[in-house]
Amino acid sequence: MTESEEELNRRHAEKMRKKKEVRDRMLATKTETRGLIMVHTGKGKGKTTAAMGLVLRTLGHSKKVGIVQFVKGKWETGERAALDRFSELITVSVMGEGFTWETQDRSRDVAAARQAWEQAKGLMADPSYHLVVLDELNIVLRYDYLPIEDVVAALRAKPHDQHVVITGRNAKAELIEVADLVTEMELVKHPFRSGVKAQLGIEF
Repeated sequence: MTESEEELNRRHAEKMRKKKEVRDRMLATKTETRGLIMVHTGKGKGKTTAAMGLVLRTLGHSKKVGIVQFVKGKWETGERAALDRFSELITVSVMGEGFTWETQDRSRDVAAARQAWEQAKGLMADPSYHLVVLDELNIVLRYDYLPIEDVVAALRAKPHDQHVVITGRNAKAELIEVADLVTEMELVKHPFRSGVKAQLGIEF
């Protein structure tokens, strides 16, 4: 015997009422507010894209944002062009010289990474920045261009209410340990493997 639409609706409403009670009790215990350290890592696409979503959200609240791009220096990206329209709220520092396989010069890559890190530390020391994005920092850490202990120390010393997002594959264990939120992007399928090159509005 099948249930009537009225009975289905009644049972659904009761189920949702109980779920709301549980959720309300859980939310009542979450009282702390503080800046978060967030890591977007993994082999899947979308790490920087997710960080830029947080940038847009922050700008929507008229809060200041600082961005340091450690690697993607040679790319003219759509997000960079769009963010130029918020110049009074955002600082974008394009410090990288391209991916390491493009430069093929370790000493130059190390120097660029260290220069970018000095800029990043300056942003993180400034409490007026609500959000700081360290784009592709994980890549330079993977190649040991920067001491991981220095990065962890700076993250621990950041202003209490400041949020920091770090992107890039192969996040180090020490970074994962200090982070509040870690998201791993999983690669399921990618058009590049089918011969599709990077495209405007999707990759840059």
